[in-house]
Amino acid sequence: MKVLIADDHALVLETLAAFIANQEGMEVRSASDVAGTLKLIGSEGSFDCILLDYHMPGMNGLDGLAQVIAANDGGAVALMSGNVTRETVESAISSGATGFVPKTLGAKSLVQAIRFMAAGEIYAPFQFMSQASEDQNSGLFSARELSVLRGVCEGKANKVIAFELGVQEVTIKAHVKSICRKLDARNRTHAAMIARDRGIITI
Repeated sequence: MKVLIADDHALVLETLAAFIANQEGMEVRSASDVAGTLKLIGSEGSFDCILLDYHMPGMNGLDGLAQVIAANDGGAVALMSGNVTRETVESAISSGATGFVPKTLGAKSLVQAIRFMAAGEIYAPFQFMSQASEDQNSGLFSARELSVLRGVCEGKANKVIAFELGVQEVTIKAHVKSICRKLDARNRTHAAMIARDRGIITI
């Protein structure tokens, strides 16, 4: 399996490349920017999986990703970063990326992710996507509203949610009204649908 790791941080690049190269069946090349990545593809042909650091020279947001995807002729191309938003990851996947690998991912999990993506599957850690969703909506909803919204998504009646949270039912009704307004939902059922679709609440 031909793998290309592209990162402008020399230590990160050397460490990842050395570890992956020691795995059975892995042949690794490395680059420090988009230009170097494209040059390697041009000289050695497409790679089974390419990991691109989101913040390295030449990326320019997702422009560099698009260039590499086009050049790699169907091979897997994924983003790699220690600091990126869920929206960026979703945009990258919508643009043809085969996934996202956080730099906090364990070494063994990284190798599994590479094999997974090289096989044509999309990889994005559930924990990252869920946490990103919570972070994204932390400014939209209060902690109590998120608790109420989770109860609504679980199909619980206002009376049950009120009992579980130790408040009056009228308080829950007020929270539900606020949630519906913020989500532009017609009613609590519609709010639950929107919350699940947007990944605000995962059940």
